[in-house]
Amino acid sequence: MKERAIIAQTLPPSDWDGSAADIITDPAELLRLLELDPASLPAALAAARDFPLKVPRSYARRIRPGDPFDPLLHQVLSRAEELEQVPGFNEDPLEEADHTPVPGILHKYQGRVLLMVTGACAVHCRYCFRRHFPYNEHMPTRERLGAALEWLAGQSDISEVILSGGDPLSVTDRRLRELLAALEAIPHIRRLRIHSRLPVVMPERVSEGLLSMLASSRLKPVMVVHANHAAELDQAVAEALAALRRSGVLLLNQSVLLRGVNDDAGQLAALSERLFEVGVLPYYLHQLDRVAGAAHFAVSDARAALLMTELHRRLPGYLLPRLVREEPGAAGKTALPVSG
Repeated sequence: MKERAIIAQTLPPSDWDGSAADIITDPAELLRLLELDPASLPAALAAARDFPLKVPRSYARRIRPGDPFDPLLHQVLSRAEELEQVPGFNEDPLEEADHTPVPGILHKYQGRVLLMVTGACAVHCRYCFRRHFPYNEHMPTRERLGAALEWLAGQSDISEVILSGGDPLSVTDRRLRELLAALEAIPHIRRLRIHSRLPVVMPERVSEGLLSMLASSRLKPVMVVHANHAAELDQAVAEALAALRRSGVLLLNQSVLLRGVNDDAGQLAALSERLFEVGVLPYYLHQLDRVAGAAHFAVSDARAALLMTELHRRLPGYLLPRLVREEPGAAGKTALPVSG
C-alpha cells in the first residue's frame, strides 16, 4: 500500500495551517454516520487497504443518509470493484514517469509545466488517476524543490506553472507563499495555475492568507477546481469561490465522466448551471483515465458522445465543457468527437 499522509483541517479561514485533519478514514465510521448497511464493510475495508479512505466531514454532510447510490458517496466510499484486475487498466495510465526531467516536475505540454507540491489530498477520490503514483520519489524536499526551480529558471519557453499533487492547497499558506515568491522571481513565468479539489470538498481552506497572496501576486492566477455533481456545490463552497473571484482568480472547473455519478445529461446540465451560478466556467469533461482500481467508473466513448449531444441541445455554448481524454505522449488534451 502506498502511504499518502493527509494534511488538512477544518478551521476558520484565518486560522488555516494544514497541521491537523477533520477527516473520516474508517469505512465503518462513514457507513455508520450515513446510516448505510454494514454488510458492505468487509469489501470497503479490503479496498481501503490498497488505497485508504479519506473523506472530509464537511463533504460527508452533503451525502444523503441511507442512500447507497448517492453520487457523492460513490466517489469516496471504497468498494470491492476496486480490487478487480481489468485488462487495459494499469498503475500509470498517463505514463507520467516518462515526463519528469527532474523530480517534482512533469513536462508534457509546450509552454507549461506541472510542479508537484505535495502528495497529500483532503479526499481520496476512488477514481484518482494518481492513486498508485510513487509520491515518495517526487516529494518536493528543499533540495528537490531547489533543483526544480533551477531547472525552471533555465527554460525560457515556459510561461505557466501548474501546481498539482496531491492537492497543492493541502499545504500551509506559509509554504505556498514561499513557493509563490520563488516562482515570481523567475522572469519568464507569467501565469500560475492551481489545480485543487479543496475549495469544493473543504471550502474552509480558502483562507484570508491564500486570498491575499493570490491577489497581490504578479503572476496571473487561475484556479481549476474539480466538481463532478451539482450537489457538491453548497452555500459554503459558493462563498469560498466568490472570495477567490474577488481576489482576481479566474475560476474554471474540470469534471470526470463517472458511471453512477454523473453519466446522465440532466445531471451534467445541472452541474454546468450550478457552476455558472457560483461563478465558475465549465472547462473540461474528462473521460476516465484508465487507472487500475477505477474500471467500474468507466463510461464508453459512444455514451459520452450521446451525453454531449444532449448537452448541446440544453445549454448555451459557454456552459459546455469540452469532452476530452488525456493520452500519453499527446501534445495536449485530445478532444473527443461529438455530434450536434
